[in-house]
Amino acid sequence: MEGEGSRIEGKENNINSWGNGIEVVKEMMEVIEKVGSYVGFRKTQRKECLNLVRRLKLLMPLLEEIKELHPSTCDDDDADADTDALTPLVNLRTALLASKKLLKTCNSGSKIFLALESESMMSRFHAVYDKLNQALHDMPYEKLGISEEVREQVELMHMQLSRAKRRTETQDMELAMDMMVVFSKNDDDRNADDAIIERLAKKLELHTMAELKTETMAVRKLVKAKGGVHNNKESIQQVVDLLRKFKQIAGIDENSVLDGPALLRCLEKSKSLLIPHEFLCPISLEIMADPVIIATGQTYERESIQRWLNSGHRTCPKTGQKLNYLTVAPNFALRNLIQQWCEKNNYDLPKKEISDDPDIASSPLAEEVSSLIQNLYSSHVNVQRDAIVRIRMLSKESPDSRVLIANSGGIPPLVYLLSCTDSEIQQHIVTALLNLSLDEANKRLIAREGAIPAIIQVLRNGTQEAKENSAAALFSLSILDDNKVLVGCSNGIPPLVDLLRNGTNRGKKDAATALFSLVLNQANRSRAIKAGIIPPLLHLLEDKSLDMVDEALSILLLLASHPEGRNEIGRLSFIQTLVEIVRDGTPKNKECATAVILELGSNNSSCLLAALQYGVYDHLVEIKRCGTTRAQRKANSLLHLMSKNEHIPFVPRK
Repeated sequence: MEGEGSRIEGKENNINSWGNGIEVVKEMMEVIEKVGSYVGFRKTQRKECLNLVRRLKLLMPLLEEIKELHPSTCDDDDADADTDALTPLVNLRTALLASKKLLKTCNSGSKIFLALESESMMSRFHAVYDKLNQALHDMPYEKLGISEEVREQVELMHMQLSRAKRRTETQDMELAMDMMVVFSKNDDDRNADDAIIERLAKKLELHTMAELKTETMAVRKLVKAKGGVHNNKESIQQVVDLLRKFKQIAGIDENSVLDGPALLRCLEKSKSLLIPHEFLCPISLEIMADPVIIATGQTYERESIQRWLNSGHRTCPKTGQKLNYLTVAPNFALRNLIQQWCEKNNYDLPKKEISDDPDIASSPLAEEVSSLIQNLYSSHVNVQRDAIVRIRMLSKESPDSRVLIANSGGIPPLVYLLSCTDSEIQQHIVTALLNLSLDEANKRLIAREGAIPAIIQVLRNGTQEAKENSAAALFSLSILDDNKVLVGCSNGIPPLVDLLRNGTNRGKKDAATALFSLVLNQANRSRAIKAGIIPPLLHLLEDKSLDMVDEALSILLLLASHPEGRNEIGRLSFIQTLVEIVRDGTPKNKECATAVILELGSNNSSCLLAALQYGVYDHLVEIKRCGTTRAQRKANSLLHLMSKNEHIPFVPRK
């Protein structure tokens, strides 16, 4: 950054000839060509990046015309005129370099960090838009002799930049909700958040081996660049923690993830000793103590590839090829070479139990699971109950166990037994299914076995804990769009609304999370409104002790897009509560409440009038001054909507 800044300063201090102007023009053309070559922008900023690149390309005709119309040298008499023309070009160059830096960050930066800092990144985009707009506004087009056709094209870009606004789409809202849940403090001992982590990994495109490797390198650079800045320490730690969770879900050794002290020790050791690349496991990036060969001929550390396969993967981590079989064979030749190298270099291999058994599925755990599943078919209730309790515990412990239970045929008997009348057994089964559903393949299998109607029945009639875990299970299953439809068609929304209204604090949270996921489906919004979801949401807004204002507002924002939802949310008591949140809520609360009022007001001017009567105007002005970036934009949009609505006697105040 300092290099670019010093170059800019150097140009500005030497504005004394049009030759410099041609150099600036050439450099700007190179910048536009460079950003046009970027591919693979991070998903959270992809749309904005592609729009910015497209707009920058609109500048090429302008720069080409300047280059063609003006020679590289000029007479001394024109020096002052050249200076007047050159200054706006240098300003435009500064804006283009800022655009390039921003696009490069979105092209190669940490996907997790960019998602976490999405509002800050959007603020950077708007700052770039302002710089470009100002530079284009100050450009002396007539003095430069720019043609009318090119000026029209530049004016088009100027208009697009002026209108550039962020639109909150359903996918973005879902991502924001998932990030909020993952990073919130949770004392719950369940593993339900793993379902969200799986979905986040897919949304952020961080679920393949190659993607996780690239992200690891990006996070290392991020730690090096920002780790020492106090304001960034918490967010950096969140990035590192989430990357670790993503790797666990993918079946990668969690000890190989970025770990401050461990990473430093590793770096210190590597300074004096360079381990041959072929001795490192492609998954863990650590030296292999027990190398094995898989179906594609690639070699991995046994423990790492076993974890990968037990997580449900059926492809080679390195090549992506589908595996024709899952057995592995010891790579004795490579093991001997590694041992010889270690002896020669006085290097201690990690202490691991080495096994030559080619069948990774044969283990005491597999034998236990097989026995437990047989016991599910027993005619003795006590035997069944003991097996169910043990399966519940195993399904909670690790992804390996969840895959093994499903692959061993454990899901069909569990679903069948869910219809029994023993409430204790129901509670254990629904919790086991919740744990098993954290694996994506299991979500489909559980739904295919007809579990969703049975889980809904437990949600209606089970114990309090069973109801809570049923709601959490429905949330986990509803991550798949087909299951959203199935839950809605199976009449699963009314009991969730009842739990939201009458449940414990934990039950309300489980119900709210499940309902948010379900109402992402348009048809389910109508079902939720008919089931009476809006009054309990109002209660969540009013009762601050529940700490569920953000969740309630997120659901309301989705429901406000539905005509029936707008009619009920638009009642005066709701508008008054929303205005109070805009006034007194947390920054995030204010942002969400403003968005809901904007959605309501865009379709009904009486909602705008009611909000004004409750004093929203002054609060919006305050948000414009010191709210979050997104809240400021929403407040601006709402104030603009109020000012142009002819049915509102609106007079802007100073």
